[in-house]
Amino acid sequence: MVIKVYMNKHKSRSKALKVAVGFSGVESVALKGDDMSQIEVTGDGVDAVALTTSLRKKVGYAEVVSVGAAGAGAGAGEQSMDDEKIEANPEPVVWPNYHVAAPLPHYDVCVVRDYDPYSCSIL
Repeated sequence: MVIKVYMNKHKSRSKALKVAVGFSGVESVALKGDDMSQIEVTGDGVDAVALTTSLRKKVGYAEVVSVGAAGAGAGAGEQSMDDEKIEANPEPVVWPNYHVAAPLPHYDVCVVRDYDPYSCSIL
């Protein structure tokens, strides 16, 4: 997989490489591209989303350029990602058309007895 990371200094490059190498399932990491702003990661079972998220948190801007077998060019990866976007037609969401009524409020009932002044005071 190839991940584009914004690296303007040597320190950020080394930090990005350390993050990528420390990830589980990574076998090798290499810088590529004209300005060395792309990281090529090879390995088995590497989670591209988790690696990109980790790079965003620790280094800065990171974007997945291509995901595929090692040796595949970046251009081929971009084409396949574009084809996947075109082919993926999401199914329409059907919402239920019933209305749920709000529950009725509960009122407490208090029994108030009137005082009778003519009643017997002994009882």
